[in-house]
Amino acid sequence: MRARCAGPERTTPTSDVPSERQRLDKWLWHARVVKARSSAAALVSSGHVRINGVRETSPGHGVKIGDVLTIALDRNVRVLRVTGFAERRGDATSVRGLYDDVEAGGRS
Repeated sequence: MRARCAGPERTTPTSDVPSERQRLDKWLWHARVVKARSSAAALVSSGHVRINGVRETSPGHGVKIGDVLTIALDRNVRVLRVTGFAERRGDATSVRGLYDDVEAGGRS
């Protein structure tokens, strides 16, 4: 067994501290844009997502509050403004605070 040093302890962010950024594929999955996180990564990698008008192909790219995502899905295009993050994927009612639907002119 290793002895523990008496130095400063490492701290990890808790859920009480809001994160400034979240991975794009994780945010798309948490916001229920796609059914699986692997589908979110594939959607981004294939170039079907734009952040503030710029095509993004890296699923690990960080999105921040205020970013506008343009997402080309099978039969439609969704334009969403990021308004929050989630630690876990919740039900449909819990994701309403994660984005505003820009095309609908307000809250989705």
